[in-house]
This record gives sequence, C-alpha cells and structure tokens, in this order.
Amino acid sequence: MPTDPSDFVLSATCADRPGIVHAITGYLVRQGANISECQQFEDPSTGRFFIRLVFRCELHDEDALRDGFADVATEFGMEWGLWPAGRPMRTLVLVSKLGHCLNDLLFRQQVGSLPLEIVAVGSNHLTFQKTVATHDIPFHHVPITASTKDCSEARILELVQEYDVELVVLARYMQVLSDDLCRTLQGRAINIHHSFLPSFKGARPYHQAHDRGVKLIGATAHYVTPDLDEGPIIEQDVARIDHTYSPEHMVVAGRDVETQVLARALAWHAEHRVFLNGSSTVVLR
Repeated sequence: MPTDPSDFVLSATCADRPGIVHAITGYLVRQGANISECQQFEDPSTGRFFIRLVFRCELHDEDALRDGFADVATEFGMEWGLWPAGRPMRTLVLVSKLGHCLNDLLFRQQVGSLPLEIVAVGSNHLTFQKTVATHDIPFHHVPITASTKDCSEARILELVQEYDVELVVLARYMQVLSDDLCRTLQGRAINIHHSFLPSFKGARPYHQAHDRGVKLIGATAHYVTPDLDEGPIIEQDVARIDHTYSPEHMVVAGRDVETQVLARALAWHAEHRVFLNGSSTVVLR
C-alpha cells in the first residue's frame, strides 16, 4: 500500500444507479485529488454497486475530506469509509495450541509485508506466551471453560476496547464464539479453517481425509458469524496431494495453505478491499 501521508483510500457501496462514479470522482477532482487506483463492481443479482479508490490529495486532511464527502454519500445512500492509505489496522490475534498462523503473522508484521499492527495476542493457553514476548507484543492468558465462557468473552471484549482494536483474527483459536460476541464483532473478526473436498468435520479430519483418498487440501478465510464456519468467505485456496501423503504430511500441507490464505484475506481486509454483500463478499483487487 502507498505510504505517502497525502494518500487516502475511499470505499463505498450503495444501490446501483446512474451517476455514482461521476459524483465520487467529481468530488475528488474538486478537492484537487489525483486518483491512482480505482476498482468497481456492479452485482446484478443484488443491485448493489461497490467501488474502491486510492487517491492523493495534498490540500486536505482526513477529517476535511470525510466531512466534505458526506453530502455525496447521503445523496446516494452509501455505506462508506475513508482512511489514510498507509495506516496499519490495529489487530488482536486469538490463538490456542496450533501456532502456525500466529507465527506467520508475527513474521509478516516484523518484515513489513502485512498492513497490520498486532497490538495484542490472547489465548486460552500459555503455549505461545514466550513466542509473543520476543516480538514485544502484549500476551493475555484468557482461560475458558464451559462455566467461565461468559467471563472469558467479556475479557476478550475488554481487550478490544483497551487496545482500540479494529480487527480480531481467530488464528486457529479453537473455541466457538457465542452468538452475542459474533454479532458484536460482525464484519471485523476473521477466522481460518481447513477445507476438504469432500468435507470432513469433527475429530482427526486429516485422518478421515486420508482414509477417503482426498486429492485436494484447502483452507478458507471468512468473517465470523453465529453460524459456525459459515460466514461470508474472503479467500480460499487448495494444494494438490496424492496417495503418497501420510496424514502427517497432509497436516503440513494444510498448514501451509492456511497461513497463505489467512495472510491474503487479512491484507485485503486491512486495505479496505472487502465488502460484505449479503452472505457473500466482494473483493476489489
């Protein structure tokens, strides 16, 4: 993403009608802006229009641009946002005992390849406390049992507020969030899980897949909703395997796919490329 302080991202969605692009670009031109990137999509099945622009405007600050655009947004009934293009998104990562996604995100942040600022890590186990400490990131142990679930989730919300969190990542966090917490975090919590063709749920999914001779291992990154693992999908990918793969080798291949899919989904979300579109998403790349 651009890092110049006068670069901004504007994204908007509304019911499709003539004049939307003209109104948006006309406003930006009047502010002396130079548009460097523009993607748009009209969904004929829903009648919705989606647009994302990157522009440079040296004459205005963020608040002035946002205030000025409000009239355009009101005219078209837009859901919209405007942000400095280079600002990383403040992120809370939740993890349990599987650390491949957490470790990948910590490394990507360290080398500057992901537009996130991991401000804290929470876990129901102490497994990765030392790992997180080496990155100078606060670690919070939030144990959870059936009898303490409400208190534990309240603590997670406290962390969201305490660290001014914009995005929550379930990096193989092996706890089912309550419906209330899912609704509170709607549109700003992303989960990653394995995907098999066909699908295998429950215990030892890789062994189930091995027994059925699965040839594709995949991963799905999606927004968290009260419907378990059925939220709007942001990104998916697969790796081809064959009969020579043991269940252990399948686990390694699956983890590789999970880290890549999660990283792409988080980058697109943080760059404001992802729009909710009913039970689906539009990703403008």
